[in-house]
Amino acid sequence: MNEVPSKKLPGPVTSKLSRRKFLKSASALSLVAGAPMIVPRHVLGGAGFVPPSEMLNIALVGAGGRGRHLFEDLIKNQIRDARVIAICDVVDRVDYSKFYYRSVAGRLPMLELIDKHYGDAKTGGENTGVKAYVDFREMLEKEKAIDAVMVATPDHTHAVISLAAIRLGKHVYCEKPLAHSLEEVRKMTEEASRYKVATQMGNQANSNEGIRQICEWVWDGAIGAVREAHAWSDTGGWAAQYTDRPADTPPVPPGLNWDLWLGPAKERPYHPAYVPFNWRGWWDFGGGAVGDHCCHVVDPIFAALKLMHPLTIEASSAPVNKETVTNGAMITYKFPARGEMPPLKLTWYDTGLVPPVPEELKPGEKLGPHGVLLVGDKGKLLAGGWGRDPRLIPEERMNAYKQPPKTLRRVSSHDRAWIDACKGGPAASSNFDYGGPLTNLALLGIVAIRSGEKLHWDGPNLRVTNSANAQELVKANFRSGWTL
Repeated sequence: MNEVPSKKLPGPVTSKLSRRKFLKSASALSLVAGAPMIVPRHVLGGAGFVPPSEMLNIALVGAGGRGRHLFEDLIKNQIRDARVIAICDVVDRVDYSKFYYRSVAGRLPMLELIDKHYGDAKTGGENTGVKAYVDFREMLEKEKAIDAVMVATPDHTHAVISLAAIRLGKHVYCEKPLAHSLEEVRKMTEEASRYKVATQMGNQANSNEGIRQICEWVWDGAIGAVREAHAWSDTGGWAAQYTDRPADTPPVPPGLNWDLWLGPAKERPYHPAYVPFNWRGWWDFGGGAVGDHCCHVVDPIFAALKLMHPLTIEASSAPVNKETVTNGAMITYKFPARGEMPPLKLTWYDTGLVPPVPEELKPGEKLGPHGVLLVGDKGKLLAGGWGRDPRLIPEERMNAYKQPPKTLRRVSSHDRAWIDACKGGPAASSNFDYGGPLTNLALLGIVAIRSGEKLHWDGPNLRVTNSANAQELVKANFRSGWTL
């Protein structure tokens, strides 16, 4: 808010410095030469003590498998100046032990986990340090002390939760993909900029060493101008047994608020085919393999080649239906020249599809289950999924390459970078200005698959210029009662 200059004579001024402003000003103050020293926290409260004024209060929305991992990452990464004070989930307990997450999660297990870590006092068997909610809107209304929100729900609810937090001035960390439709992504990036909040998308490898090496090598000219790139992931197979909605309508399990789980998605009866795990296999809730892994695997290509809006998108895939995602797709994106970088053809492969094995690899060597390949005028760069273990190929070329200086900022962890940004530090590298356009690649691929058309894309205006049918898939299309 802009201040109106006072017409009164200068004199003593009193001000109530909010906790949020202190978090930023304290961080900035420590960087000013000659600034008064703040008393070290360990002098006041012992080693590891963080004054309340410096603590970032976080709310976690989505206490399922991914939400549990986010909290465990805070512990693993020794984040001591941020604390979860509230959680929200539409289910009280869910068993992920048979799935990827290998855990039990939901509101009640998360309360137990958080209580165990923080050691909060209990009264009457209830956790008194962390509040738990079913409806994120009620949580945001009641918990005024929240500074930041981490969103780890299914894709179709990312936008409504993130926007509700942003409009209250809360910083937001949102899992990938950033949203479920291109219209939602655009609104999220615009509102984050408008409200000047710190943001981060949950493509965690964006904070790792591999992506920085790939960028620095490409910008150093290690493989020359890049005109062709490939990215692949073997993920897929959700809801593969369905081509239509289940006909039976079993009762909603106790402890699950099905209406809130649906959120802005169109109404349908509950079925275990959707919850707790296979929601990613249904178009109304997820985006299949490209929705799941594009923001992870394509990330190094997107950053190193300074990509933004593709000109055209074309997909070929396994059979397409209106309900469930395809199980196998190739998507071709064509980008215009960018500064001194030439036009680029990027191809995505999933569910076991991979590009041809480069001839520079040793005999018998195969491509891994996830990876990226950049083809330059002077050579090739190969990396595993998430930008892991990048190398020039063949091996002799890597051995002879003199690596350039490390010019990009290194960070200790993805959550640490976001928390520092919340406190007035540098913007996180996968903030919504970056994560939004990266998410758009995945979502445009989904539109191309579902429409069956080659798309001509006007990115700045968020418009498919050659297909009204495909343009409908760009929109959010929420059910009554939910809006952006």
